[in-house]
Amino acid sequence: MATIYEVSELAGVSLATVSRVINNSGKVTPATREKVEAAMRELGYRPNSIAQSLASNRSNSVGVLVPELHGPFFGSMLGSIEDELRAYGKHVIITAGHSDEEKEKDSIGFLVSRQCDALILHVYAVSNDFVTDLHESGTRVALIGRDLPQMAANCICIDNEQGQYLATKSLIELGHTQLAYIAGPLWKSDGQQRMAGFRRALAEHGQPFDERCVAEGNYQEASGQRAMRRLLERRVPFTGLVCANDVMAAGAIVVVRESGMTLPRDLSVIGFDNVFFTRYMHPALSTINYPIAEMGQMAARCVLRDVYGVEGLEIRNRFEPQLVSRGSTALLGA
Repeated sequence: MATIYEVSELAGVSLATVSRVINNSGKVTPATREKVEAAMRELGYRPNSIAQSLASNRSNSVGVLVPELHGPFFGSMLGSIEDELRAYGKHVIITAGHSDEEKEKDSIGFLVSRQCDALILHVYAVSNDFVTDLHESGTRVALIGRDLPQMAANCICIDNEQGQYLATKSLIELGHTQLAYIAGPLWKSDGQQRMAGFRRALAEHGQPFDERCVAEGNYQEASGQRAMRRLLERRVPFTGLVCANDVMAAGAIVVVRESGMTLPRDLSVIGFDNVFFTRYMHPALSTINYPIAEMGQMAARCVLRDVYGVEGLEIRNRFEPQLVSRGSTALLGA
């Protein structure tokens, strides 16, 4: 088995330079890095991960905490994080917090105990102060979905309020004056922000807000079905339905069809997130693009920059939502 000494000799560089290349630490010119990597490939050299950790005082692992491990939204985010970190020889340890404060804290404690070099968090229940204190205590944190001034360079977020405003406005501009809304959980910050966007669009266009036309869900498909049934049972007419995410919209559409209605002739429906399946629905679902995969990539790059010293990475902290118009929405009466 090849050794680091043989790599050093073949590449014509010092042991320290080989170590810097292996651990992605310190400055190494691109030409020197290529010589070292070429020597490693020729010799079939594979760094010993335990030795690497001892030498660098790093585990080369990053902890990732998400609310759930199922569904297209967080799956897309996790995939992009893993891809970005794996490209630099880093691994991820993933756990779920289930939007529960104690479970989120327990999961964070678990990741810290695994000696993760940094944490990427998408959390709902722990407070802003908790996250800030964690970051300031020396645990490197990249945060997705929240915007904290104290750690702005490590926050990756989107304007949820503006996104739901755009969705609602798009239906109003199609002539819909009777709108219903399936909200996300209103104890969550993004649920509150999206509700605010829905209400702002109504107010700006002179339309009243009617609580009878609002039903709260939990971002899961079954809750979209339940919410749609509640709206129909209230017998308040509406021609447009705004949903706080695509998964609940898919659930609502199941009930719409069970009720004998056709999209978009009888009802226009718009979601939020632009997860992959929306373009394959029939009709394809109009939605708001939430680039969660790219946001996960940016969070991973924050870690690569701050913890592993990778230079020259383009990092974007703020994203703007964009309307994606498809076949599930149409001009009223068309």
